[in-house]
Amino acid sequence: MVVLASWVACAAAGLAVAQQVRFEVVGDAIPAALTSEPGDAARGRSIVVNRDAGACTLCHAVPGERAFGNIAPTLAGVGAKLSSAQLRLRVADSTRVSPDTPMPAYYRTEGLKQVAAAYLGKPILSAQQVEDVVA
Repeated sequence: MVVLASWVACAAAGLAVAQQVRFEVVGDAIPAALTSEPGDAARGRSIVVNRDAGACTLCHAVPGERAFGNIAPTLAGVGAKLSSAQLRLRVADSTRVSPDTPMPAYYRTEGLKQVAAAYLGKPILSAQQVEDVVA
């Protein structure tokens, strides 16, 4: 069992505000939801296909989408192959499953390389967005 925690600095109204990014990894999964609000599948699909949000279609084929990449596995049927807990880890920090993956760690903030200035010290997706994608 591994616990990851980091403090993320963000700016709100010109003031530095700390946001804690924390999750527990058990095996190849994050068993506990990152939020108390359940994920919303419609919002999750929007994140997956929106190139300004998750941008998953840059690499993955997504059912119903015409423009997509082919350097990563299709997302068709992934919910039947992996549990919600397994999906949660792959979205939050895919390097825990595949260290050499080109997939971004959407919810990890420490130990990253080649991070755009806009994302230094903050996750790409919020905890709720991760839960939405998992849904």
